[in-house]
Amino acid sequence: MYTITKEVHFCYGHRLMHHPGKCRHLHGHSATAAITITAEQLDEQGMVCDFSEIKQIAAQFIHKQLDHNLLLHKEDPLCPILEAANERFLMMDEHPTAETLAKMIYLHIKNHGYRIRKVALWETSSAYACYQESQANAE
Repeated sequence: MYTITKEVHFCYGHRLMHHPGKCRHLHGHSATAAITITAEQLDEQGMVCDFSEIKQIAAQFIHKQLDHNLLLHKEDPLCPILEAANERFLMMDEHPTAETLAKMIYLHIKNHGYRIRKVALWETSSAYACYQESQANAE
């Protein structure tokens, strides 16, 4: 089994409503999504796929939806205020955690036909969350 991993860097703001710690306040992150793709065999160029393909597909989602955006849960009281002010933000059904963002990126890449193993989302230089499906679901 071969794997490649492409990192995509982006920034976002969020808050986690009802969090007992300081994450309940608005704050931002300089994040890195590490996207791992697998292949049983290499292509005619001797690659799993070109790294630039992964960057392009990831950027379609990350740069349009997440990068330099404020990510808020749909029940956050800031949503109507930001909407009225015509500010850019992403209202999410789930809480905007690193785990949720990793899953969103994973599903975007998977829906474009890539055999994705996992997405690790580095929220800081010392903390990350991963999303991957079980092998039975990934096939």
